[in-house]
Amino acid sequence: MVVGAGFLGSVATTPNIPTWYAGLEKPAFTPPNWVFAPVWTVLYAMMGLAAWRILALVQTGRDRRNAILAFSIQLALNTVWSFAFFALQSPAAGLIVILLLLLAIAATVRAFMNVDPLSGWLLVPYAAWVCYATALNASIWWLNA
Repeated sequence: MVVGAGFLGSVATTPNIPTWYAGLEKPAFTPPNWVFAPVWTVLYAMMGLAAWRILALVQTGRDRRNAILAFSIQLALNTVWSFAFFALQSPAAGLIVILLLLLAIAATVRAFMNVDPLSGWLLVPYAAWVCYATALNASIWWLNA
């Protein structure tokens, strides 16, 4: 699931980086484009490991089901953001989706912590990066509105 989400996101993102995204005004805290691929690779690996730990648990129950559901929702929103921001070329739509994504990530971290604390902690860098990405998205929207 995680690899598929990353792949779909890159399909929406990659063709728009040298064209539309390059022409946008960006804030001073925008990282160079080359930073995104390694950061997302590490974050997706950590997300995959966290999800695998939850899925590999022998225990079943409401907490585990809630964790899997929360993870699935945030992963879908992660993919939708790439389409909203890059494919639709809409920082406003991206901002709406990324705010929902932040809420979904917070719910996922909490749900994972209830089942397997290490899995929850594996998602904290992802949450931090998406907070940064939210500030970047909001700034791009503001500068280009």
